[in-house]
Amino acid sequence: MKVQQISLTEDSWSKALASITIDANLFLLFVSPEFRLKQDVLTVLNERFPKTTIIGCSTAGEISDVTVKDNTISLTAIQLEKTKLKKVSFKIKDKNCSQKAGEDIANNLYTKDLRHVIVLSDGLNVNGAELVSGLKTELPNVSITGGLAADGSDFNKTFVINNTDIVDKTIIGLGFYGADLNIGYSSKGGWDSFGIERLVTKSDKNVLYELDGSPALEIYKSFLGDKANDLPSSGLLFPLSMRTNIDSTPVVRTILGISEKEQSLTFAGNIPEGSYVRLMKANIDRLINGAEDSAIAANKNLNENSELALLISCVGRRLVLKQMVEEEVEVVRDVIGDKACITGFYSYGEIAPFGEFSPCELHNQTMTITTLSEC
Repeated sequence: MKVQQISLTEDSWSKALASITIDANLFLLFVSPEFRLKQDVLTVLNERFPKTTIIGCSTAGEISDVTVKDNTISLTAIQLEKTKLKKVSFKIKDKNCSQKAGEDIANNLYTKDLRHVIVLSDGLNVNGAELVSGLKTELPNVSITGGLAADGSDFNKTFVINNTDIVDKTIIGLGFYGADLNIGYSSKGGWDSFGIERLVTKSDKNVLYELDGSPALEIYKSFLGDKANDLPSSGLLFPLSMRTNIDSTPVVRTILGISEKEQSLTFAGNIPEGSYVRLMKANIDRLINGAEDSAIAANKNLNENSELALLISCVGRRLVLKQMVEEEVEVVRDVIGDKACITGFYSYGEIAPFGEFSPCELHNQTMTITTLSEC
């Protein structure tokens, strides 16, 4: 496995593409929505590498090595020498087909030697929790990681890259095949819960209407104070911790939108009736420690021999960390060592198991890491 990492800017992307020296069979492109020449970049890549699989998505920040940038493309060229690839895509009509999308992608990718799946999805028109449910229902014994495309903190329009095309309302699934691929993965947060735990008394999939019998938006605004005026973007700073029962591991859910008329909150993943939620707030030191813990868990079986680390962190973490955002990438580098190339993006949702023996979940506000190497 050979990996080459390049950060493209609008004034020097053509020269940078000319520096690719490996015979890549996979390109990962994490693209700023503000990068005006993204189609030109994609056209040149497809002309130069017509047989190479190209996938990617829009971001809320591009990770390249230990830097976090805007208005760039984080491009990773990968030459897999022993591992086979297969890419499939699913065009969605609306969020109601998210479960079916996951099932179809999984069934189209599955063979006995399927080792791992990376999923990149439209970030606004997909119910991420149902997408993950469909994937893991059909692939119970295959690891799955990935994330939801982002659009900065605007929540306006996201896209994915599917070889020659830049499209929305699309989900990409990439299968890795063969016993020679080593995979590590983990997802950790670092947020603090506060306030009382409340019962979800009315919801519909990812739309939350009532907590303890009262309007959800009214209760949520009461915690935010003046920051309630900046919803939904300020909601990124105050996610919810949710557990479906007393014994389940909590997952984090982030707000995507609000409805004043219905006094409801729309989240990136489902909030089932009967589940319990608590408000969360940021602790900068704990967020950075969470990124470190994720790297330790993802890399523990590779003994610092990973060749590529794919980092997908939440836009909410970036808004909290601000100028310190690169510290959560730097601690990952400290853990995985100098050998691996680091790429990734800031997202509207992260897809991964918590750790090695956990089922895949949709997360928000986590640092999710996938490490790859070939034997």
